[in-house]
Amino acid sequence: MDKKKVAVPLVCHGHSRPVVDLFYSPITPDGFFLISASKDSTPMLRNGETGDWIGTFEGHKGAVWSCCLDKNALRAASASADFSAKLWDALTGDVLHSFDHKHIVRACSFSEDTHFLLTGGFEKILRIFDLNRPDAPPREIEHSPGSVRTAAWLHSDQTILSSCSDSGGVRLWDVRSGKMVRTLETKSSVTSAEVSKDGRYITTADGSSVKFWDSNHFGLVKSYEMPCNVESASLEPKFGDKFIAGGEDMWIRLFDFNTGEEIGCNKGHHGPVHCVRFSPGGESYASGSEDGTIRIWQTGPSNPKEKESSVPNGPSKPITVDEIGTKLEDVKVGRE
Repeated sequence: MDKKKVAVPLVCHGHSRPVVDLFYSPITPDGFFLISASKDSTPMLRNGETGDWIGTFEGHKGAVWSCCLDKNALRAASASADFSAKLWDALTGDVLHSFDHKHIVRACSFSEDTHFLLTGGFEKILRIFDLNRPDAPPREIEHSPGSVRTAAWLHSDQTILSSCSDSGGVRLWDVRSGKMVRTLETKSSVTSAEVSKDGRYITTADGSSVKFWDSNHFGLVKSYEMPCNVESASLEPKFGDKFIAGGEDMWIRLFDFNTGEEIGCNKGHHGPVHCVRFSPGGESYASGSEDGTIRIWQTGPSNPKEKESSVPNGPSKPITVDEIGTKLEDVKVGRE
């Protein structure tokens, strides 16, 4: 059992209600940052390494369900139950724009090139807002089979993936045509969907299962059953050799990616864990809970032999945008 003992985490207080989403920025010249979404309506920005509070974004009038930072950590976005998504200046905390919706907004995500903001929610519509023309009407992708729970960009902004609150599966949408081209089937609704740092894997949590999908060929790579229902999972970004999962039993577990063996287990939260995310360098990970706190845990030293060996996130021949287009066209033909 000694191998499962981990150092005491950094505990980040400040939210007065449950923390439901976390997002790390990439590493910038000023370090990296962590933004949190909470039902208390105020997203918070922190130093990603130390957990120190930097600022609070004030302006929402309802629970904030999702938050994100652009790749330069200069702008933030949030999705709220007040029927809006907001774009923020991450340096000053000012609202740059508020995008009105007709129902609760559950998900938001910046495109890789930072020019667009993707939103989704109870309206069952994915919207793409042009941040260079924030007052222009958004592009709308309809026909989601249910309320949108998660949304993310894939394939250098050529594809969108989304999951629903009330049905299983992850849906892939071709941005150019606005049509759904693929469904990754799951038994339960997907509560967490993360694209790996190198773009090779999609990590999903559904029910008591964590799954890893090949994001280029859409096949299921790994599927592991967890000890409880999990709400969130995240793949270590640097070596891709481990992953974390958290859920209803309040524990954050660390697993070996290749075998599914549990290699660490951390307890400290006093309520279900709603979100877990690895820092961009993989040296630590954060968890957000029903108890209103964020905890930052150290990953611990990796085995040098593991680093030298072939790992699933290692170098591989990158797939081109043209190849992706061809694959999606093939999928479309197969569906008709």
